[in-house]
Amino acid sequence: MTPSNGTDVDEASAGNRLDVHAMPGHLIRRMHQASQAIFDGEMARNGLDLTSVQYAALAVIAAQPGLDQATLAAIIAFDRVTTGGVIDRLEAKALVRREIAKGDRRSRRLHLEPQGAKILTSARPIVEDVQAKMMVGLDKREQSQFLKLLQKALDAVGDVRRGPARSA
Repeated sequence: MTPSNGTDVDEASAGNRLDVHAMPGHLIRRMHQASQAIFDGEMARNGLDLTSVQYAALAVIAAQPGLDQATLAAIIAFDRVTTGGVIDRLEAKALVRREIAKGDRRSRRLHLEPQGAKILTSARPIVEDVQAKMMVGLDKREQSQFLKLLQKALDAVGDVRRGPARSA
């Protein structure tokens, strides 16, 4: 078979190929890229130096003052090392503080600093706007259905995460 562009294509192999644009993994990755670009762009446009993960961490710490880093990592679904780096950056910006837990010197309790509370308050309406921008192509019923289906799919795969990198 010769397509209109003049190249030879084996019909059997063309029929057996997976269309990447119909794969959930590809679409989820693309939607994630789009959501990050929207989030980052809106934060920058509003003069805030805050990533989506930093926002999530601030929101959880505000809701649960004094929680430990391991619990925060579990709630925001990031590994402990990555979460530690997020907290390092938030602490460097004077948005959170770590306190050594009484009775367990290895554990660090997290608290929002006044500047962190101020940033969180400023960011909330922007984050709400970002969520709406991510769903702009869907009507209200579709948005609700989309979120329910995403949650259902996520619940079905459970707490699957990338495994540790292996050395060759």
